[in-house]
Amino acid sequence: MMNPENWVFNIFLLLFLFFGFCKSTDTITPTRPIKDGDLLVSNDETFALGFFSPRNGTSNRRYVGIWYYKISEQTVVWVANRDKPINGTSGAISIDQHGNLVIYDGNSQNVTLWHTNVSAPVMATSNSYSARLLDSGNLMLLFQGSDTKNESFVAWQSFDYPTNTLLPNMKLGLDRSTGLDRFLTSWKSKDDPGTGEYSYRMVPSGLPELVLYKGSVRLYRILPSIGSKLTENFTNFMFHSSYIDDPEEVSIAYAQVNGSRLSKIFLDELVGDLKMDTWVDVKGQGKWVEFYSAPNEPCANYGQCGAYGYCDESKLPAAGFECTCLPGHEPKSAKQWNLRDTTGGCVEKKRAGLGTCGNGEGFVKVVGSKIPDTSWARVAPQLSMNECETMCLMNCSCKAYSSVVDLGNCITWYGDLMDVRKFDNAPLDWYIRVDADELDQHLKKKRSISANKKKAIVVTSIVVMLALIISLVCWLVMKKARRDVGFNNQASDEEKLELPIFDMITIATATNKFSDTNKIGEGGFGPVYKGQLSIGKDIAVKRLSTSSKQGVDEFKNEVILIAKLQHRNLVRLLGCCIHGDERMLVYEYMPNGSLDSFIFGVEKKSKSFTWSTRLDIIVGIARGILYLHQDSRLRIIHRDLKASNVLLDSEMNPKISDFGLARAFGHDQSSTKTERVVGTYGYMSPEYVIDGLFSMKSDVFSFGVIILEIMSGKRNRMFHYSNHDLNLLGHAWNLWTEGRASELLDPMMERSFPMSKVLRCIQVGLLCVQKCPEDRPMMSSVFLMLVSDSAILPQPKQPGFYIERSSIETHDQSLFKSTPSINEVTMTCLAAR
Repeated sequence: MMNPENWVFNIFLLLFLFFGFCKSTDTITPTRPIKDGDLLVSNDETFALGFFSPRNGTSNRRYVGIWYYKISEQTVVWVANRDKPINGTSGAISIDQHGNLVIYDGNSQNVTLWHTNVSAPVMATSNSYSARLLDSGNLMLLFQGSDTKNESFVAWQSFDYPTNTLLPNMKLGLDRSTGLDRFLTSWKSKDDPGTGEYSYRMVPSGLPELVLYKGSVRLYRILPSIGSKLTENFTNFMFHSSYIDDPEEVSIAYAQVNGSRLSKIFLDELVGDLKMDTWVDVKGQGKWVEFYSAPNEPCANYGQCGAYGYCDESKLPAAGFECTCLPGHEPKSAKQWNLRDTTGGCVEKKRAGLGTCGNGEGFVKVVGSKIPDTSWARVAPQLSMNECETMCLMNCSCKAYSSVVDLGNCITWYGDLMDVRKFDNAPLDWYIRVDADELDQHLKKKRSISANKKKAIVVTSIVVMLALIISLVCWLVMKKARRDVGFNNQASDEEKLELPIFDMITIATATNKFSDTNKIGEGGFGPVYKGQLSIGKDIAVKRLSTSSKQGVDEFKNEVILIAKLQHRNLVRLLGCCIHGDERMLVYEYMPNGSLDSFIFGVEKKSKSFTWSTRLDIIVGIARGILYLHQDSRLRIIHRDLKASNVLLDSEMNPKISDFGLARAFGHDQSSTKTERVVGTYGYMSPEYVIDGLFSMKSDVFSFGVIILEIMSGKRNRMFHYSNHDLNLLGHAWNLWTEGRASELLDPMMERSFPMSKVLRCIQVGLLCVQKCPEDRPMMSSVFLMLVSDSAILPQPKQPGFYIERSSIETHDQSLFKSTPSINEVTMTCLAAR
C-alpha cells in the first residue's frame, strides 16, 4: 500500500504542475503576468495568446501572438513584437506601473521590447488596469476607476493595431478624430512575422477607397461604397460588409454570416494577394480552404492599361484582356500598343486648332465601367448631375465627373484617369471630357442610333399589324381545321390550341417520308426527324410513337403550354400535325443538337465546349427556368429538366424543350402532389420521388444536377468512382466539404478560367440540389448568384440522394409509374412538407 505521506506529496505535485506550468486564463493583471509557456485563452476557447516561434517552434526567435486555439494548424492572426523577437524562452508580458502592457526579456535585465502607449488618468495605479482576450480575438487593455463613479473604458486594443489578418468585426480605416490608421501589413515570410512589403489600407482622400500596395506601388483597389451601395463585395458569402464615412471616421468592417465557421481575411506574404480562407473540418481532419483571392483577374491589377486606358476581359484575347483608349484619347505609343505593351496608357488626341477647354468641348458617357481611381477626385455635396457637369466644364483641369444621386454628391476628377475597367452592373455612371470634334462625332452617332430606332419602330409597327392580320386568318383556318379533325372532341380544347396546323403531306415531304437518314434522335415521346419546308426553313419533327408511354394527354399538354410561352431560352414550337392516330410536334431546328452530346461527347466537347460556353449555357438555362417560374403568363413547373432536354442553336444558346410533363400553377400556388410520378432518374428531387410532391424547387434540384454535370463532364446516374459508391452529387459534396472542389472539374476543360467563378458555379449547383426543398434557393436567387459576383452565397447543406447504392443503370432511364418508387435510390433525410 502507498505511504500516506507519499500519496499527499504526489497529489500536491500534480496540483503544482497543473497550476504552475499549464496556466490558462483570459486575463492579465499586474500581479498575474504571462510567461513563455503560459497561455491566455478566450472564454469560448476560440483564441489563445502566448509566446510562439514560426514554423512550429523550430526557431529560437520568440514572439507574442494571438492564434486560433482549437484547430490543429497553428494560425497566428496578430503579433505584438513582430519586429523585435526575443531570443529564447525568457520572455514575459505584463502590466507595468504606468498601466501599459509590456513585453520584456528576463535575461536582458528586463529590457522592454514592446509596449502599449496609454495615458493613465490622474490618481490611476497599475492595479486599475487589466488585459483580457475576448472571444472575438481582440486583446483589450481595460481601465477600471476606483472613485465613486467607478468609470471604466478601453485604454488600448489589438484590433486598432492589426498585423496581416482582418478578423470579423475588426475595422479597417482611419479614425479622423484621433488620427489612428488601421491597416494590414504582410509578414516578411512564412518564417518571419516582421513587417513585410505588402499593405492593405483605406485611402481617405477624395472618395475613400481600399488599396493594396507593394511598398508605395498600387496593386489593386476597391471602392467600398457609393452612397448606400457597396460597389464590390470581396466578402462573397461568408461575410457581409458595413461601411462608415462620416466626420469621425472612414472604415469598413466585415461581420461573419455563419458564426460557427472560422474565417479570416489576410495578406499573403508570398504574392501579396488579399485572400479569404475558411477552416473546413472533415472527419476529424481540418485545413484552411481558400475561397477568394484578389486581384484574381488581369483587369483587376491596378492600371493594367495605363492612364486613360480601358481594360476589358470579356473579349479574352491571348493575354486574357484587351486594352482600348477612353473616348477622345489614343495610345501614347502606337508601336508599343500594337506589341501589347499598354503600360504607357493613352493620351488626348491631338487635333489642329482644337483643345479641350473653351472650344466647344463637352462630356461623353463611359458605359459599363468601374470609375477611375478616386484618390485624386474631389467630392462636392448637394449638387445635381447638371450642376456637377457645369462645375466641371468651367474648370479646364477637370477631366471627368459623376454624381451619387442618392446623396447628391458631385465627384470630379483632376489629373490622369487611372484604373478603368469593364465592370458589369456598374453602380455609377461617369462622363469624360472630350474636345468639340469628338463630341460632335459622338452626337452624330447618337442621332444615327436614334434615327435607326425610329425607323425600327415604324417597321415594327407595320410588321405587327401584318402579323395580327395573318394571325387572325390563321386562327380562323386553324379553328376550322380543329373542327374537321375533331381534336379531342372538346370545344374547350379547341379554344386552348392556338397553333398552326401542318398537314401530313407537308410533314412527310419535309422529312423525306420519315426517312432513317433524317432521323436525328429519339426520346420518351418518340423519334425526332430533321426536315425542311418548301420555303427552305429547317424544322425538327417529333413524332408520337405508338409504343410511347407518353400519349395524347402529354401531346396536348405540350401544345397548350408551349404555345403560350415565348422566350429566347425556350425552344420555339412552330405548329403540330394531327392525322388519324398520328400526333406530331413541329419545332425550330437546333443545329447543335442536345446539351448532353456536348457534356458527355468527347469529340464535340474538345472542340467548342469551353469554360465561357459552359457558363453561358448555365446562365441561359437559368434564365429560361426563371421565365417559366416567374415571368410567364402561367407559372410552369417543367418536371423533366435534364441535359437531353436542353437544345443548342447554331450559336450554342441553350433552349429548354419537351414540355409534355410540365404543369401550370396558379401564381398563388407553391406546390402540389401527384400519385403519378414521372420524370428521369438522376434529375428528380427527393420529395418528388418519395412523396409525389413537386414545386418550383423540384425544377431547381434538376437544374443543380445539370450544373454539376456541365462542370464535371460526368452523368449523375452513370457516375462511378473507385473510392466510393456515391453518385455525382455525393462525390461533389465530399470534394466541397474537403476543400477540393476544383477536382470535380472536367479534365477536358481548358485551364484559362477564373477559379473563383468556377467554384462559385459548383457552389450554386450544390445549393440547388440540397435534400430539403426549403433550403434550395428560388430561381431568381439562383440567377442572381450566377450573374453577380457580389451576390451572397450561403454554405450548401448535404444534397438529396447523397448515398446511392451501386447498381447497373441505363442511360437517361425515365420514370412512368402509377405510384412513387424508391427501388433505385435512397435518401438520408427528407423534411416534411
